[in-house]
Amino acid sequence: MAANAGRRLTLAEVAAQAGFSPFHFQRLFLRAFAETPHEFLTRLRLERARRILRTSIDPVTEICIDLGYESLGSFSALFRREVGMPPSEFRRVFSTPGLWELKSTPACFRFLRA
Repeated sequence: MAANAGRRLTLAEVAAQAGFSPFHFQRLFLRAFAETPHEFLTRLRLERARRILRTSIDPVTEICIDLGYESLGSFSALFRREVGMPPSEFRRVFSTPGLWELKSTPACFRFLRA
């Protein structure tokens, strides 16, 4: 799954590769890894998205498609729900040196005087 995270994968296809029925594969996967195959794939894709957004200038639409998502809207909504900000803001904050420190440091610490 990790090697093919950039393409559209179905549970039936992945389960067949493992030699199980889709239902049985999902149940075994959940028991072994404490997340469903879909959650695993989503986590992998979002980790890659964060890395790419920090280091490249590729358009968000292109990154979305390269990661295996078909809709920019659903990708952006998922990214915002999981990361806390839309992909474009994440890129602006985390690719600007020093700005991420302001976002990741609690306000109460930023305003403390020594």
